[in-house]
Amino acid sequence: MKRTHAEENYLKAIYMLSERKETLVSTTAMAEFLQTSAASITDMMQKLHSKGLVVYRKYQGVTLTETGKQSAIKILRKHLLWEVFLVDKLKFGWSEIDEIAEQLEHIDSNILINRLDNFLGNPYCNPHGIVIPNADGNIIVKPRLLMTDLSEGASGIVSAIKDDSAPFLQYLGKRNIYLGSKITVVEKIQFDESMDVTIDNQHKINISRKITDHILITL
Repeated sequence: MKRTHAEENYLKAIYMLSERKETLVSTTAMAEFLQTSAASITDMMQKLHSKGLVVYRKYQGVTLTETGKQSAIKILRKHLLWEVFLVDKLKFGWSEIDEIAEQLEHIDSNILINRLDNFLGNPYCNPHGIVIPNADGNIIVKPRLLMTDLSEGASGIVSAIKDDSAPFLQYLGKRNIYLGSKITVVEKIQFDESMDVTIDNQHKINISRKITDHILITL
């Protein structure tokens, strides 16, 4: 079934909002998330309901059907993979990629996306740490811990960040810390709770507790 770009955007938004809570997604929450009017939300929900992609209950909210959920996951997968490509291969900044990925996610080619996934080395998550669904639509979550909690001598891979503000992303960029960077703790400084670490086994830097509290590591 052919879907418009707008319909795909709504499906993805419903999926992302539904992951935050188990109840129906309200039109108010949708309007805030998409920055549009409640009337526009209602019109689109009725269209998606008629296509069997959502179950819409007036004055209550909306939930995805199984078909709608699989479509939303597919769209999200494309979006996240394109974000990885933009950062890793085209060297866009972490804060620049969402709008471009929004356009690229509507390319309807499974062959292209699967080849993109393989070309990128089957990345676990996007540059902001959101886990990427695999080709079967499954999301496999690996355990992660704060960089702060790493012990001396321990190593891990940067797999997510808790702060995606421009100043924080710019700081990480200047320190050559990216998703996929290997972090090894050389010494934990008791006085100020900072730590000396090596990045990708190359250069040694000191990082404050304020920074390590916002970086998630996969061992």
